[in-house]
Amino acid sequence: MEQRGKLIIFSAPSGSGKSTIIQSLLNRDLNLSFSISATSRAPRGSEKNGIEYYFITPDEFRERIANDEFLEYEEVYAGKFYGTLKSEVERILDSGKNVIFDVDVVGGLNIKKYYGNQALALFIQPPSIQALEQRLKNRATDTPEVIAHRIAKAEYELSFAPKFDKIIVNDILEKAQEEAYRSIRQFLDK
Repeated sequence: MEQRGKLIIFSAPSGSGKSTIIQSLLNRDLNLSFSISATSRAPRGSEKNGIEYYFITPDEFRERIANDEFLEYEEVYAGKFYGTLKSEVERILDSGKNVIFDVDVVGGLNIKKYYGNQALALFIQPPSIQALEQRLKNRATDTPEVIAHRIAKAEYELSFAPKFDKIIVNDILEKAQEEAYRSIRQFLDK
């Protein structure tokens, strides 16, 4: 019988480099499969169901919440839900692959609580709030108001960092990528 996989959870404030770190890990020898989230929003551009997200209606999302089908979910805006389906995670684990998540801090801690020692929860932390603000400005994708909102949210999210298994400070990207890789490798080899 093939061994069940484990779970690797990444959470971080926006602009911390979490997605870049995850992308670098998907190409390494960690047998990772990305967890595809469900959302009730409509597909954007060339997004495809089952690739970027599982697109379901707000009513179906609510029905699945009532049926306890989500590990974690959030209603980000009225009628706009995002969440992690238990069935998606179990499908990946049963295939013997390790599941990697890119989720908000509350969702990440909920997944960790549900799976316990089968999950490793990593928090990617910016070197400072000032550095994070500079990164968001350098991206040049957000208005000053959106950046201010993201910074305020980041300050709140940083308060959750101690609840994670490991905090990785992303000061130098390559160093943070290696630290994440080593932490995961050690966890998987246990």
